[in-house]
Amino acid sequence: MINLTRTQVALLLVPLLVLLTVAGSQLAGVGASEGPSQAMPLTRVESDATGGAGSAPKLVVHVVGAVRRPGLFRVTEGSRIADALSRAGGPTKRADLTAVNLAAPLVDGQQVVVPVHLPAGVTPPAGTSPPGGKVSLGLATLEELDELPGIGPVTAQKIVDWRTSHGPFRTVEDLDDVPGMGPARIEQLRELVTP
Repeated sequence: MINLTRTQVALLLVPLLVLLTVAGSQLAGVGASEGPSQAMPLTRVESDATGGAGSAPKLVVHVVGAVRRPGLFRVTEGSRIADALSRAGGPTKRADLTAVNLAAPLVDGQQVVVPVHLPAGVTPPAGTSPPGGKVSLGLATLEELDELPGIGPVTAQKIVDWRTSHGPFRTVEDLDDVPGMGPARIEQLRELVTP
């Protein structure tokens, strides 16, 4: 066993504390030099009251749009979109729940978008549709999918059936798992759809 005096211990601890302080300030500054961002500020992840030892694994989901308390939420594995909406305080009066599959299972890191119900003939304001006017594989109706090139009513139904049984599309490449979809068709759709 090594016996050190208090002075020797202090001399060893001072450089260690300096190193930890410098490393901490470097980590805290990561991303700060990138300048102002237009992105939404990060918020604290809200936990549900069922946490604790032995509880089911947790998923973190981001609920936005026409809900009472948009934000990041922890839900148990196996939860559905309806559970995430409940954690977000429920839909607002203007929410269009017909555009959301409330029974779809959630996956970690998923964003749940609840659109606002618009009167017939009114187009959504800029910035509320997927980037570039792309069709969302997770939210599109049969009719919207059917309008895509190379997708007919049968394939559109297969896409809806796949997302109902497997959960939301995480990437456009997930289309490869849908029966009847191949690499050529996925390439044809790549610039027209979002997960």
